[in-house]
Amino acid sequence: MPDAIQRGILPIPDRPYSGFVAYDAKSPDSGFPPIEPLRPPAGAPNVLIVLLDDVGFGASSADGGPVSMPTAERLADGGLKLTRFHTTALCSPTRQALLTGRNHHAVGMGGITEIAASAPGYNSIRPNTAAPLAETPKLNGYSTAQFGKCHKVPVWETSPAGPFNAWPTGGGASSTSTGFIGGEAHQYYPAIYEGTTPVEPSKTPEEGYHFMEDMTDKAIKWVRQQKTLMGDKPFFVYFAPGAAHAPHHVPKEWADRYKGKFDQGWDRQREQTIERQKALGVIPADAELTRRHDEIPAWDDMPEALKPVLIRQMEVYAGFLEYADHHVGRLIDTLQDLGILGDTLVYYVIGDNGASAEGTLNGTFNEMINFNGAAAIETPEFLTARLDDFGGPDSYNHYAVGWAHAMDTPYQWTKQVASHFGGTRNGMITHWPNGFRSSGELRQQFHHVIDLAPTILEVAGLPEPVSVNGVQQMPLHGVSMAYSFDDADAADRHETQYRWELYDTTSDWSQAHDLAEEQPDKLHELQRLWLIEATKYNVLPLDDRVGERINPDLAGRPVLIKGNSQLLFGGMGRLSESSVVNIKNKSHAVTAELVVPEPGAEGVIVAQGGSIGGWSPSTATTCWASSASTSRATGPSRPASIRCGWSSPMTAAGSARAARSACSWTARRSARAGSAPPRRWSSRPTTPATSAWRAVPWCRRTTGRAATSSPARSTGSRSTSGTTPPTPTTS
Repeated sequence: MPDAIQRGILPIPDRPYSGFVAYDAKSPDSGFPPIEPLRPPAGAPNVLIVLLDDVGFGASSADGGPVSMPTAERLADGGLKLTRFHTTALCSPTRQALLTGRNHHAVGMGGITEIAASAPGYNSIRPNTAAPLAETPKLNGYSTAQFGKCHKVPVWETSPAGPFNAWPTGGGASSTSTGFIGGEAHQYYPAIYEGTTPVEPSKTPEEGYHFMEDMTDKAIKWVRQQKTLMGDKPFFVYFAPGAAHAPHHVPKEWADRYKGKFDQGWDRQREQTIERQKALGVIPADAELTRRHDEIPAWDDMPEALKPVLIRQMEVYAGFLEYADHHVGRLIDTLQDLGILGDTLVYYVIGDNGASAEGTLNGTFNEMINFNGAAAIETPEFLTARLDDFGGPDSYNHYAVGWAHAMDTPYQWTKQVASHFGGTRNGMITHWPNGFRSSGELRQQFHHVIDLAPTILEVAGLPEPVSVNGVQQMPLHGVSMAYSFDDADAADRHETQYRWELYDTTSDWSQAHDLAEEQPDKLHELQRLWLIEATKYNVLPLDDRVGERINPDLAGRPVLIKGNSQLLFGGMGRLSESSVVNIKNKSHAVTAELVVPEPGAEGVIVAQGGSIGGWSPSTATTCWASSASTSRATGPSRPASIRCGWSSPMTAAGSARAARSACSWTARRSARAGSAPPRRWSSRPTTPATSAWRAVPWCRRTTGRAATSSPARSTGSRSTSGTTPPTPTTS
C-alpha cells in the first residue's frame, strides 16, 4: 500500500531537520530520530522480468509448441498464463516500450537502433520525459540490476567515449549490469560489458564457456549478495538472454535431445502444434490454422538433399531454447532456495517478437554471409559439409523461414511483420504466489508489453512519477494488468493498440479472415483511429526505405567518426563497429607504425570482426625498418620502429572460414639497428579476432623455444577509406 512519503517527484527531495537542536549532545533534550534508509512501501515485491528473444507463440511447450520448457510450465502451473499478450515485432522497439511503459514510437524506437533516422519516432533516442522503468523503483529504494541483451543504445553512443546515458548503468536505471549492447552476440565469444567496462569471457568454448550460463551465474551471484547484505530491500531484475536470437549456439548434447523430432517438416509441425494448443486451451477450439503464404515454400517442395540440414537447424534451435529455459530455471531455483520466490513478481515473456524469418529460405550456417549479399555461397553441399558444426563455436547459424513460420503457429507471418499476430503475439507467464489468489489459470484479456510498467508500479505501491531528475514526465501509455490477476472474466481495459488490416479477433482468433472488403466502413473507421494514434505517438512519417535508412548520411543519423580517415593508438581497448571509420566495401589503405621488441615479435597488426565475418589483411604486408636508433658504442639497441602498410579494394565478407584469417607479422631485427634495410613481412593465419576492433596487436616475444605473450608497442595505426556507399552487414 502507498505510504506517507511523497514519491511523485524523483529523486524524493530531502527534508531538512526542523526539530529542537541542543547546544550539548549530552543534554537530556538532545536527540535526533535514527537514520532510516529509503525503502519502498511495505509489501512491495521483488520483481524479475525475463525476456527471451525471437521466440514465436508456437514454440514453447507451455503454449503447445514442440520445445520443452519445464521452467515456463512450472511457473504457469503456479501462476497465470496470458494468451493475448503482444509485443512490437522487433527487438529494440519491444525493449524500449517494455522498459519505459510507453509506445515505442513515442520513445524514439520505431525500428532497431542500427537503422535510426532523424524523425522523432525513429531516432533511437529515449526522451528524458520518459525515464526508464527501473529508475522509478531504484529511486524509491529498490536494488536494480540488468543481465543480458540491451539493444537500446544509439549506435553513435556505443564507443568507450560514451555518452552512456542509454546504457543500462549509465542512464541511472540499473545499479549493476552484465551483458552485450547490440542486437545479438556470439554466445561462445561475446563482447560483454560489466557496466561500461568491456570484459572477456572467463574461459574458452573448449573449457565449456557459453554466455547463457555465464549471465545466469552472475545474476545468481548478484541476487544472493543483495539478499545477504540487504535482506529488507526488494530488487528489480531485468534478465534478457540472447536466446533464441541467431546465432543459435548451444552445446551439442542439448540439440541432440531433439534428434528425429522434426523429421516430419514444418507443415506437419504446424498441424501438430495447433492441436496441442487447443488441448491446452491457449487458443479456442474453433481457431483456424492460417494458410502458409506462397512466399514460404512447402516442406515437400524442398530439395531432398537439403532436408537433413533443415532438420538439424530446427533441432539446434529447439536445443538452444530449452537450454535457455534451463538456466532461467536455475535463477528461479535460487529464489526458491533463498525463500523469496513467493514474494517475487515474475514476468516470463517468451519472446520480444515472433520467430525470426531472417535465416533465408534454406537457413544459413553463417547469417552474415547472407547479410553481405553472398548467400549463393551456401549451397546444399556447403551446408551439408558443416552439418555437425551447426550450433558450435565455428557457426553463426539460423534456421529456414519455414521453421520460423511454424514456430508462430497458428498465426500468419513472423518477426518484422507488425500487422499480424505471428510477429506480435507472444507467450507470457506471470507468477507471484503471495500476490495471486489464483494459480494454474489462463487469462485472455488483451495486453501489450507497455502494460508491465504500470502493473509493477501498482503492485509495489509506487505512484507514476510526475517528475524525474527535474524533468516533467509524459504519462505511461500502458494499462495495469493487476485487475485481471484474480478475475479471469474481467473485461479488457487495454482497448487500443495501433495496427493495420481488418480482423474480428473476437471470433477469428488467429486472424485467418481479412474482412477489409466485406466491411469497408469498419475499415475506414479503424484507419481513422489508426491515424489519430499514429499522430499522437510519433509513428509518422511512415518510412519503408532500406538503403537510405542504412546510410547514416541519408537517414540523418549521427556518426561518431567523421571523414574518411582515423588514427588509432595502442591501449584504446575494445572498439565497437560504429567506433571505427567505415571501410566496408570501400577501397582503402591502412598504415601501422609499431615498435618491435628484442629479439623480435609476431602477432596480429589489425583486425575487425571475427570468425563470422570482418576483415584483416590477408595478402603480403610491406614493412620498413626505421633508421639507426643507437650505435654500438652506446650499448644494446633499442627496439626498431616499423612502419607497415597495405591497401585493398575490399569486398564483402566471404565464407566463415576465410574470415578467420587475420594479418600476422614477424619481425627479426638485424644485429645492428643502424644497418637494418627495408624488409618485407608476410602475413599468415592466426587465431580469430573477437567481434570488435583491437587497436593494439597482441604479439609473441620469442626467445629460443620459449614464448610469452606481451603487447607490442604501437605508435599508431591509420585507416583511410574511399567513398563508395556502404552495404548492410547486420540485420
